[in-house]
Amino acid sequence: MKALCKYKDYELFKVYKDAGISAKDMEHRPAFQQMLADMRAGKINYIVAYKLDRVTRSVRDLEVLISDLEKHNCYLVCDRDDVNTSTANR
Repeated sequence: MKALCKYKDYELFKVYKDAGISAKDMEHRPAFQQMLADMRAGKINYIVAYKLDRVTRSVRDLEVLISDLEKHNCYLVCDRDDVNTSTANR
């Protein structure tokens, strides 16, 4: 992911990692919650992940996340799933 950020010319703010915690929901993941707090504080404008299922496995959580991203001018990029909410081809 660091190489992808460098290639895309994204400045790396922080790596958020909830080792050993399932992505089944967003609520019980401390690093994920910190990432969302940093997004809401305007510290980050891209969330970059290897795959979408590393972000969340819940369609409901994904809907909430995308809505929150839009409110805070932040974008989601998932490299292996070709997800990039910053493009018109969402």
